Amino acid sequence: MRTQDTIYLKDYAASPYRIVSADLDFRITEADTRVRALLTIEPREDTAAGTPLVLDGNELTLGSIAIDGAPLVLSAYGADASGLTVFEPPLRRFVLETEVTLKPEGNTRLMGLYRSGGTWCTQCEAEGFRRITYYLDRPDNLALFKVRITAPLNVAPVLLSNGNLIDQGDAGEGMHFAVWEDPFPKPSYLFALVAGDLGSITDSFTTASGRKVALAIYCSHGKEDQCLWAMDSLKRSMAWDERRFGREYDLDIFNIVAVSDFNFGAMENKGLNIFNDKLVFAQPESATDADYDGIERVIAHEYFHNWTGNRITCRDWFQLCLKEGLTVYRDQEFTSDERSRPVKRISDVVGLRSGQFPEDGGPLAHPARPDQYSEINNFYTATVYEKGAEIVRMLATLLGEAGFRKGMDLYFERHDGQATTIEAFLAVFAEANDVDLEQFKTWYLQAGTPRLSVSDSYDGASQTYTLKLGQQTQPTPGQPTKQALVLPIKFGLIGPNGSEMSWTGVSGGTVRDDMIVLDTAEAEIRFTGVPNKPVPSLLRGFSAPVNMDTTLSQADQLFLAQHDSDPFNRWQALQDVGMALAVAAIGGTPWSQQAVTALSQAMAETLASETLDDAFKALALNLPAEAQISRTIGKDIDPDRVHMVRAALLKAVFTPLALQLLQTYRKLSSDAPYAPDAASTGRRALRNRLLGLLVSSDAAGAADLAAQQYAGARNMTDRLAALSVSALAWTPDAEALLAHFHTNFAATNPLVLDKWLAVTASVPQDMVIDRMRAVLADPNFPKTNPNRLRSLVGVFSMANPTQFARADGAGFRFVAETVVEIDSINPQVAARLLTGFRVWPMLEEERRAAAKTALLWLETSGSLSRNTADILTRMLAS
Repeated sequence: MRTQDTIYLKDYAASPYRIVSADLDFRITEADTRVRALLTIEPREDTAAGTPLVLDGNELTLGSIAIDGAPLVLSAYGADASGLTVFEPPLRRFVLETEVTLKPEGNTRLMGLYRSGGTWCTQCEAEGFRRITYYLDRPDNLALFKVRITAPLNVAPVLLSNGNLIDQGDAGEGMHFAVWEDPFPKPSYLFALVAGDLGSITDSFTTASGRKVALAIYCSHGKEDQCLWAMDSLKRSMAWDERRFGREYDLDIFNIVAVSDFNFGAMENKGLNIFNDKLVFAQPESATDADYDGIERVIAHEYFHNWTGNRITCRDWFQLCLKEGLTVYRDQEFTSDERSRPVKRISDVVGLRSGQFPEDGGPLAHPARPDQYSEINNFYTATVYEKGAEIVRMLATLLGEAGFRKGMDLYFERHDGQATTIEAFLAVFAEANDVDLEQFKTWYLQAGTPRLSVSDSYDGASQTYTLKLGQQTQPTPGQPTKQALVLPIKFGLIGPNGSEMSWTGVSGGTVRDDMIVLDTAEAEIRFTGVPNKPVPSLLRGFSAPVNMDTTLSQADQLFLAQHDSDPFNRWQALQDVGMALAVAAIGGTPWSQQAVTALSQAMAETLASETLDDAFKALALNLPAEAQISRTIGKDIDPDRVHMVRAALLKAVFTPLALQLLQTYRKLSSDAPYAPDAASTGRRALRNRLLGLLVSSDAAGAADLAAQQYAGARNMTDRLAALSVSALAWTPDAEALLAHFHTNFAATNPLVLDKWLAVTASVPQDMVIDRMRAVLADPNFPKTNPNRLRSLVGVFSMANPTQFARADGAGFRFVAETVVEIDSINPQVAARLLTGFRVWPMLEEERRAAAKTALLWLETSGSLSRNTADILTRMLAS
């Protein structure tokens, strides 16, 4: 296994030279691509004479090199696998000219310049530009770019790069050219180029100041009609950013290109966003409501990066959450304003708990701003993105809407055109609001999910209600000791009649209206003038990313589920009751019929409510997922037992409601044409949730009902829902439905194939591994495509715990063997697949041993890439 070189934040230093401008000339042919780069470079003021110029480079073939037009002799420079060094450059501004040759066709790593489906395209974040030309490939070097692209007209009639198109024309011999110029300095990771034979749709957007921006989405021919939702999402995003943050778009053109081979979801390159096609293409026959939602969200996310990521970027990669966490928060707020805020909040927390909390509690735990890394591509994580967004949300909660906007306005004013840091980000909010955020900064520096403990008491004689709060964060790799964090705890006190209670006085802690600010390890808060014992509603809206332990009884939780004015806590109360019953049963304490009946009745009341919307009901009518139950248990987990207990509890809770579920399911049937609006999406979500509950609780005729819905479905959302519930329960029709879906829908559409692969990988049956091996053995299966691999192997390791963590180790071996094979093709994808092992320290002894055996085998399997070796090293260190 390759030894890792660790990079530390404390060692950050600016380069002794800076690249002021980059004039790039690409000549693309079917055989290869030549890149001629003219870099205007100047030394910094304190650079000493004779200081070498060191440029990054990877897998480049150097053809020529010159300074100010004079070729360099061999002794004046050195080039190797990691870059180019000019030993004694001039101590003044000069132009370095290089020419390199690339082979995009064979670039299966999909970093730098590569070819996808006949289209040349780039991916440069984080360190891909060094695979295009020699450069200071670091985010703190901002330069002006001018790009000329020459390519064969017959295979690449479309030529795109960053900025504005300033020239184009015939280049002779069947070639043509285009010249693009970006007027805004940018780091190399935001560079983009696309050349190919593409179709497009066009539109325009008029900014608040009256400028007309030309919009275009490029895609493979014949897919143009599938880009309409993405275009609609883009225009709504542009309008929202003007309304909410006062940010106008700043170029004359905004282009999006959809490609089929892409390591990420999308990339925010200035003026030319390159997207994984799964986050652009949508039509009812092939895309689900979840796909439409994902497209809307990611289109917005990448557009919002124009200001939070592009105009203001990161000084170094340790600051990655500065752009990603902030922009995730912004896209969450966009969706909340466009759709249902409570439903969006619940959905985001479900994702946080399923993706980020396990990361924070396992061998891959790291702070939102790490202080060291071996491979930066492995830090595009849920912690950086989702926890980073939660930190920004807490900042907004503490400061209030007006205070947060003041801070953002100052951030844009002060740091526009800069590469900056987390400290600088927090400093503007502190200054704008005259507050001290030094302790709050700990959220960025400390890994782990805090555990908030709560107990309460009431003294009727003095009408005093007391809350005792405590916080603790467990040790994580490299951080054995933890500091107290600033926890904003939104709350309310609910009286016996179900309404909010007030109080006349409060002491012992920091309370601001409806928020407790806990910034110590413990606090005791006393509310006086409280006429009756209340039920506390704490952490409303999930105002801090913590695990919370309370002493509330099941009756109190169900009371909250019925009366709480906070939608999130109504949902959370039902989850807490279900979790308590499941955990107790797994631990050997059978649930009482009375407790199950009470939960069942609460679910019935939720379904019958005329005030709750369908989308909320769809989320509320469910039990905690197996993975969430396992994380709550925390150690010695037996996934088979978790699966068995959850299935039994689900049946016990929902079987008595079968008639109500069925009647409501039928009422929700609609012949209306498909629409992706919030109301229609919510109706389908609830109807499909009810179908799932009927099938999983083994209600009479439910399996047939699922088969009927599959056969009669008029859109992919309903068809895939019926297929999924049938496959997960492995009904008598499941085998035939999977085969029918593959033949009639998946075989000719790669994005629908991903859905079939995901369902196949999710089946909790022993035959699933053999089926996946057969899929991978098919010579037509594209192992170079990240989407296909993530849909099969990634879903298996993350969403099929009983089979991935089989006691015989077969699931672990399958993933480890796949990682070895894929590592030689695409290290980034291989490393991501390996992260499924993050659960292994929590498993019971036999499974833990099987997982470690697979990891040790992987360690001795040969020369692993830097990406995969980094993840493996951290896994085995736990």
